[in-house]
Amino acid sequence: MHNNIGQQRDNWNTLLLNSIKMIILTAATMAGVAEISGTGMPLLALKLSSTLLYSAATGMLLIMNKIQPSQLAEEQRNATRLFKQLQNQIQTMLARKTPTQEDVKDVMEKVLALDKAYPLPLLGAMLDKFPSKFEPAVWWPSNQLQKKNKSYGGKQCHVEKNGWSEGLEMEMREVIEVVKRKDIEDYVRLGNLALKINKVLAISGPLLTGIAAVGSTFVGNGSWAAIVAVTAGALASTVNAFEHGGQVGMVIEMYRNCSGFFQLLQESIEATLEERDLKKRENGELFEMKVALKLGRSLSQLRELARKSASSHVYGTSIDEFASKLF
Repeated sequence: MHNNIGQQRDNWNTLLLNSIKMIILTAATMAGVAEISGTGMPLLALKLSSTLLYSAATGMLLIMNKIQPSQLAEEQRNATRLFKQLQNQIQTMLARKTPTQEDVKDVMEKVLALDKAYPLPLLGAMLDKFPSKFEPAVWWPSNQLQKKNKSYGGKQCHVEKNGWSEGLEMEMREVIEVVKRKDIEDYVRLGNLALKINKVLAISGPLLTGIAAVGSTFVGNGSWAAIVAVTAGALASTVNAFEHGGQVGMVIEMYRNCSGFFQLLQESIEATLEERDLKKRENGELFEMKVALKLGRSLSQLRELARKSASSHVYGTSIDEFASKLF
């Protein structure tokens, strides 16, 4: 369902973009022709048609800018990917053991959290496309990480420290610092910038078509009316092409998802380190390898990153490297 809805909303973006662009260009052409058509019924017909087309484009742009079809499509792409990931986790759990009622409850919480993060309906459930502040996407239950640590309890008790050491804990803490200071901070900065640009574009498009609609009603009463109608229409078409053709909303959602990925990684490491009983933690060596893979690094590269971060604290410098090599 998420995949089908994602394709539908991607089609919305393409069809609405092309339709509105053609409506605006047709209205601008009619306004220009009306100026040189003389007087009488031809002038009135062209003026009326241009005004109606500009008014229709204004209404359609208001709706399109409100729902941001490219962002809606990206939300559903992310939802599809995350549901497939959850499906793989369930299949792995079924292959490892017979699930308990607690496992079923945990999976249902994950499904509900995903549904809340990426809702299907538009009316009453659609995410705010223009929040006052950019925030990372959150698609996991708030208590998921604590439960995850408990699930490892007692499985590797024969290992004295369960693969953990003081050096590994320090390494993980340094990785968290780099993720927070570089990766999350950078994506939040870019997300806020893209959000501000999108707000300006979302206001400018309907405003320009509205001005063009007013200008087109006065065509024939002076050359300035035709200039305003045609110029505002051309600018509105350009703004619309940049906002929806450039899929600025999709870019914002991509930044939300990327910053959410790093926030989940940060919370996962912090929740693991907060568990003082080493036997209840996931195996340290395996955990280190999973963190390295999520960041697109080898184990040696991850340790080198932690070493650079520790050195930057000592010498009071800033590390010039991002934690992730994937995105």
